[in-house]
Amino acid sequence: MPASRFVPLFAGLAVIFALLTAPQITAAETGTASAVVGGFYDTLLATMKDGPALKFAGRVERLSPTITTAFDLATMTRIAAGAQWPAIKPDEQKQLVESFSRFSVASYAANFDSWSGERFEVLKEGPAPGSGGGVIVETKLVPKNGDPVQLNYLLRPGSGGLRIIDVFVNGTISELAARRSEFASVLSRDGAKGLNEMLESRFKELAAK
Repeated sequence: MPASRFVPLFAGLAVIFALLTAPQITAAETGTASAVVGGFYDTLLATMKDGPALKFAGRVERLSPTITTAFDLATMTRIAAGAQWPAIKPDEQKQLVESFSRFSVASYAANFDSWSGERFEVLKEGPAPGSGGGVIVETKLVPKNGDPVQLNYLLRPGSGGLRIIDVFVNGTISELAARRSEFASVLSRDGAKGLNEMLESRFKELAAK
């Protein structure tokens, strides 16, 4: 399974850190960031190994608790929606968070559906530069054959402690920035209802892969 297979999941533009204001991280909190990412990787790798037997629905069920705990999906939805978020009705905001969460879990379940000798390595962590607080955990996906792919995770304090809010491929390409660009276009054209319908459609497409 070539490493390039996983790159589209994280594709995007450079993130705008000014949008990600949060309290400063204390020294005591930084030690947990690698554990959050490592725990996510443990579940992801185990799911990949059981992937064909689990099928899509089983992989979603296996991954959902870990992803919803490790990632701050509500914050990711809000930032991806951008400046239009405050104008969205509360019930529509809730629906968008639910749809984005389902889509996010489905993306991993569909793209990490089997195992061919890959491994994930957590390398180091440190303060996120220029972000006003946050922790970057540097990792890499090492395929059985081929070049490793660098995957860095940005974590910030959230409910339950440090949680992932962005993923960078090759250290610079931001998943969240890509979502923001796409969501802003859909919201401007079709409103919150249109964005929700798009996310639900993407979920169905992933389930059918």
